[in-house]
This record gives sequence, C-alpha cells and structure tokens, in this order.
Amino acid sequence: MKNIAMRIMYDGTKYHGWQFQKNGITIQQVIEEALSDLTGEEIKVTGCSRTDAGVHALEYVLNFKSNTNIPAEKLPYALNYRLNKDITAIEAWEADQEFNARFSSKGKRYVYRIWNGKMRNPFYIGYSWYLPYNLDREKIKSAAKFFEGKHDFSAFMAAGGSQKTTIRTIRDCSVETDGDLIEITVEADAFLYNMVRIITGTLVEVGLGRIECDAVPDIIKSGDRRKSGLTAPPEGLFLKKVFY
Repeated sequence: MKNIAMRIMYDGTKYHGWQFQKNGITIQQVIEEALSDLTGEEIKVTGCSRTDAGVHALEYVLNFKSNTNIPAEKLPYALNYRLNKDITAIEAWEADQEFNARFSSKGKRYVYRIWNGKMRNPFYIGYSWYLPYNLDREKIKSAAKFFEGKHDFSAFMAAGGSQKTTIRTIRDCSVETDGDLIEITVEADAFLYNMVRIITGTLVEVGLGRIECDAVPDIIKSGDRRKSGLTAPPEGLFLKKVFY
C-alpha cells in the first residue's frame, strides 16, 4: 500500500477547521470524501495541523494510504474536479512508509494579516483583521522579538489545549508593513492551541498602548493567560509553510 503525501491550499471561511467534526463541515471531511470517491477506497487522511474554524492555509500537507493505480503526480488534477473551488490540491508524491504529515513535521510558519486602514478594504474582508485604530508599529516590531527563542508559552495558549508540554521554540517572530497592511510572521517548531492568535492579540495591545512593550518578557515568564492579550479573530491567520 502506498503512502501518498499531498500539498493543498484552502480558504477556511466556510469550514469548521481542519479536523472532522459532527456539527459542521470540515476540510478533512471534504478531502476524505473526494479521495474516497476518486480511488474507490475508504480513505482516511492525516493532516499536518488542526487549523481552527475560519483559518486559511497557503500550504497544508496531508498523507494517506491507498492502493490506487493513479500516479501520485496525477492525483491533484483528478482530485480538483471533485473539490470545491475554495480547496485546491497543489501536488502529490509517494512518501516513505514512515512519513506522517503531523509527526514528521520539523516546524511551521504562520502569517497573520491586519488591515490597519481608516476604511475597510473589501478585498481583505475575511482574510485579515480590520483595525481602524492608530497602532504604534515600531513598538509592535520591537515587542515581537521578545517571543523568539525557547520559552514556556503557557500564557499564550487558549483553554482546551491538550499538549504534553507548553515549551516551544519560536525561530522567527517578525512584523512587516506595506501601507495599511501589517503582516506578523511566526515560525516555530510547534504551536499551542491559538498560540499565534494570542501572540497577535498581545502585539496589537502593545500597539494600542494597553500593554507596555517591555512587559512582554514578564508576561511570557508568568505563564498566566490572563496577562497576555486578546485572541485575534481567525480570518486573518494563514498557515504559510510546513517544514520537514
């Protein structure tokens, strides 16, 4: 039986996240149904991340076992005919039997987009956090650097997380601006539940003057969720890159 890996991208607006749920349609459900219809087998896929409802992916990796005779490189073309237009299979390949999209990952890169204009931009609705307030961008950039390194990120995990350890290593936390667009990039070996969204919310509160820039290291050390910022809405978050 082949172990097939696949790279996809999706607009998560209409979905209840990646992982299969009983109360709403998910990306995993749609992919499994389409692959099962295509191969004539009951396909179960393993995803690289449990993205939340409304979160998008510029790159998402999954794998599944199949006896299909369709060459792996041809699968995306055939699969896309069976997928909604908000999900696209980009490429597929036959991986080693030991490859697991989730546990073989060496890290991920997320980007969070904020539209910081006085007026909303219709082309960013659903794909950014609209904040028509004055943000101190230099303070946000300075505060972002405090997140880099190996830390216990308990203060940046939402209730409901089931990880065995809350220690993570952030390799890059940086901020870029282009006119009214602010992009926050966070790359780490792994992430806690809502970690990027809480980091983003904390940085926004720094930009608004509600949290002092120099207070961020103490918030990290405290491990107290009550001291960090709000959880940014899901629509601005994109899974950008998965590393293996």
